[in-house]
Amino acid sequence: MNLIVAVSENWGIGKDNKLLFSLKEDMRFFKRTTTGKIVVMGKNTFLSLPKRPLADRVNIVLSSSILAEECVIASDMDDLFDIIKQFDTKDIFIIGGASMYKQMLPYCDTAYVTKVHATAEADAFFPDLDKTENWECVEKRDAEDVLPITFCIYKNKNVSEYKV
Repeated sequence: MNLIVAVSENWGIGKDNKLLFSLKEDMRFFKRTTTGKIVVMGKNTFLSLPKRPLADRVNIVLSSSILAEECVIASDMDDLFDIIKQFDTKDIFIIGGASMYKQMLPYCDTAYVTKVHATAEADAFFPDLDKTENWECVEKRDAEDVLPITFCIYKNKNVSEYKV
């Protein structure tokens, strides 16, 4: 399983249920990386999407209160793991929010992190993988957008098995 996220210099990811930055190059990378795959998100991330569900992807939403015919709804974490087991895990991407990232991080083997070289006021954060045991940055590529960014790929050296 994978995750994909854009972070500020202090690993902030959002404020008031919105992204911190609007970066075309990062959005192109997100779309290119997740199209044709399965995306897993929490309720607030789903509600924050300008167009729901994300096109050309299987959308799985963790929520006990959302009804969305176009999505697969997981009512709790056990239900989510049962649903995930039905898919090829290399094609699954956790896309937010902060709580979903925190819960699913141990089960992911690859993290696609866009580091935005700027700060912004945030109320939602992603764990600093540079200081997180078991995670190692294995690839970096600098790019320019409205702000300078670095696309990073991290690998988890000790992936947890999810419930069977």
